[in-house]
Amino acid sequence: MEQFLQLNKSYINGKWIDGQGSKVVSILNPYNDEVLTEVKIASKQQVEEAYQYAEEAHLEWGKNAQLRKEVFQKAAQFFENHKEEILHLLAIETGSAPFKAQLEYNITLGIFQAYGSVIDKAYEKWSPEQEFMPGKVNEIHRLPLGVISSIAPFNFPLYLSLRGILSALALGNAVVHKADIQTGIISGSLIAKAFEEAGIPKGVFASVLTTPDEIGDLMLEDPRVKLIAFTGSTPVGRHISTVAGKNFKRTALELGGNGPFILLEDGDVDQAVDAAIFGKFLHQGQICMIINRFIIHEKHYDEFTTKFVERAQQLPYGDPLNPNTVVGPLINKTQLEKAVNNVEKAKNAGFDVLLEGNVEGNVMTPYVFGNVDHTSELAQTELFAPIALMVKASTDEEAIALANDTNFGLSSAIFTNDIEKARDYAVGLEFGMTHINDQTVNDLPNLPFGGMRNSGVGRFGVPFVIDEFTQFKWISIQEEKRVYPF
Repeated sequence: MEQFLQLNKSYINGKWIDGQGSKVVSILNPYNDEVLTEVKIASKQQVEEAYQYAEEAHLEWGKNAQLRKEVFQKAAQFFENHKEEILHLLAIETGSAPFKAQLEYNITLGIFQAYGSVIDKAYEKWSPEQEFMPGKVNEIHRLPLGVISSIAPFNFPLYLSLRGILSALALGNAVVHKADIQTGIISGSLIAKAFEEAGIPKGVFASVLTTPDEIGDLMLEDPRVKLIAFTGSTPVGRHISTVAGKNFKRTALELGGNGPFILLEDGDVDQAVDAAIFGKFLHQGQICMIINRFIIHEKHYDEFTTKFVERAQQLPYGDPLNPNTVVGPLINKTQLEKAVNNVEKAKNAGFDVLLEGNVEGNVMTPYVFGNVDHTSELAQTELFAPIALMVKASTDEEAIALANDTNFGLSSAIFTNDIEKARDYAVGLEFGMTHINDQTVNDLPNLPFGGMRNSGVGRFGVPFVIDEFTQFKWISIQEEKRVYPF
């Protein structure tokens, strides 16, 4: 683990370099604020150089499918070989409790195989079955885009970084990647080290440890960038969309959520409570897909909230290195302050305090508020904390309407014993994903992952990433002499 903390540098053109930016940033353990390492952030000029090298390297990389397969295989092996160090890093750098760290590690390994399966799709060529012009042969070529900007969040930093990076690299693109500096080792330097040991050519992948204050919109505006892959908040995503649109760049954006968990009149309360506890408190609620609103049919409201509170107050909390911990720390004091402010808003609004949590250091234990007004600011806010909001619905139809009453549209869940009814409701829910008799936090590499409305654009998962990270080229060959009218 110490060997990775020493990789507190940017990786550009196959070299580890100290940043030449304006400041040094400390990466802290979110549980106890211990300084894990310090990073001299990369300057704007250094990031510009990363794009220059990527532009020079991407063509040869894109044309060599065999090399890409070898690099993917060796990089995956790197992660298998360093499992314990990675789990430890996830705990001390991201505040991941044991189950969450193991989950992130497992799904990270899974996407190497999933996205490696599309490598041969770059430079794929085919002809339409029907030709409409005599003497002309038409070919469709699938080509890499070129250079991709990858910008990652702090919550599932390893997985969410690699989900975009592997999609781009598999399909023949070069990548300049910026981790959230708070988790710059696990989702920046560690990934760069894996690719370095796997033999990736110089320039194809760069990890720049820097901050938006230092480089501004360079990663969005650089003329060499063809697509911006970003996971993070909706306000930042909206800014990226605006800048990208001005410059005719593609985007793949996974943004915020306000996920509803709907318990219908005929739903199984005990099964719903089991799912709800997991889907609310995994990683302290710091997940875009997390349950943000519980919309409970009035028939089950009292029973569900009582059982939910009983379970929530028993969750072990504290140091993520403790094997029993479920609820660990929030990522930083700013996020903790936001969570505390949201608790105060709930109390000031007069919502029922069903479970009074507390704050110990950077750890917030679960809060549960009942009879929440669905039109309130709080119910329309992505909480990103272990705060549960209970909303009562008088009918199934009202529950579905309340679920849709948000500007977000990432993930949702419905509990019912009538699967056909649930399917009909699910189609009408304006969310990119709806899970019947399960909770909202699901991500599988062979299914279309993404949101509607203010929760993003584009889809991850195989084969859906193929169209996101490649472009089509039409080549025609006129085999017979063509007669022109003038």
